[in-house]
Amino acid sequence: MARVEPEYDREAVNRAGLILRDVYRKPETLTDSAADAWVHAVGVVNNWRSSHAYPLNAINMTLRSTAKRFDDGALVAQRIKRLVSISHKLDRFESMRLSQMQDLGGCRAILRSAALVQDLCSYYKSMSRQKHELATIDDYVAEPKKSGYRGVHFVFRYHSDKRANRIFNGLKIEMQLRSRYQHAWATAVETVGMFSGQALKSSLGSAEWQRFFSLMGSAIAMREKLPLIPHTPQTRSSLLAELAEYSKKLNVVDRLHGYRTAVRAMQAPTRSDASYFLLQLDPTAGTLNVVGYPADRIQEAADKYAEAEQSAARGERHDSVLVSVESVANLARAYPNYFADTRMFLQLLEQVLSGHSRGIAIPELHIETEPGPPQGGRGAGL
Repeated sequence: MARVEPEYDREAVNRAGLILRDVYRKPETLTDSAADAWVHAVGVVNNWRSSHAYPLNAINMTLRSTAKRFDDGALVAQRIKRLVSISHKLDRFESMRLSQMQDLGGCRAILRSAALVQDLCSYYKSMSRQKHELATIDDYVAEPKKSGYRGVHFVFRYHSDKRANRIFNGLKIEMQLRSRYQHAWATAVETVGMFSGQALKSSLGSAEWQRFFSLMGSAIAMREKLPLIPHTPQTRSSLLAELAEYSKKLNVVDRLHGYRTAVRAMQAPTRSDASYFLLQLDPTAGTLNVVGYPADRIQEAADKYAEAEQSAARGERHDSVLVSVESVANLARAYPNYFADTRMFLQLLEQVLSGHSRGIAIPELHIETEPGPPQGGRGAGL
């Protein structure tokens, strides 16, 4: 695959990260006199995060083959972290520097059950020798976040003995392992966050929505027979009573159905050799652009990604992400939040509230396209 190599030292990367953080924190500081510094900073950040694509691809390929030994239906995908997510993280952790961030490149495996996730985790933990150095493990299933988030995160430092690849040595790549129910929860959080303009994923925004998702996290954990979310009711009756209260107060079911109806996938990617997809969601207009790029055009894709994201720093309600999946058919399954597809979460919520606990089949996800020319722009594969 095409490679993007780091072009700046870590001091320059960290300076650019602080400029990025400050502009996202206060968009009004992006004046004409500051424009040149901003454009340069975005270029530095974009190069730094894009340089993680090569090691990310290597670790993702290993994850794909390994995950499917445990679950032949495992869904594996990868993504480069968004500028807005980078800025939020730098804002939340004042002492953090961009060169230290461990999830600029991230891959994810979604397995059928929490038990299979634990089996895969045990495999990685038991490996005495690994090509890439295991830096950290955060098990948010054994110890869930108070937000309700659950999943297991492994961070690896890329390593290669090949001279041509040594420039990437030491770059950190995050690997996330989730069950399909844990993934459904995370998808709903991101969907509500994008449409409501709140950083719920970062535990910011409406206290009522945060409480609802904490409660729902516990309801799903109870279903999976795993530790519940801190500071939520520990008995089923109390949990369901409070969950029903917040679900009604926030009109959750109707809102999530409405979000999905609002999004119109304008035109699915058409080129068969696309490895990377740029997804651009406009929650206000309810439109989604999907553009496909082959592997040898990763630099062009990264540049378009950065260009699309700069609109968010100016206060525009657009959300973009550059992702890679095994096939076009898996695109909506791996990133359902960009298609506002929260069907599995809604099934879980409705069954919890009705007291049912039978298994839920994974719904077939279909990207609906509107007939005729797309409105507001074109989202065809290149």
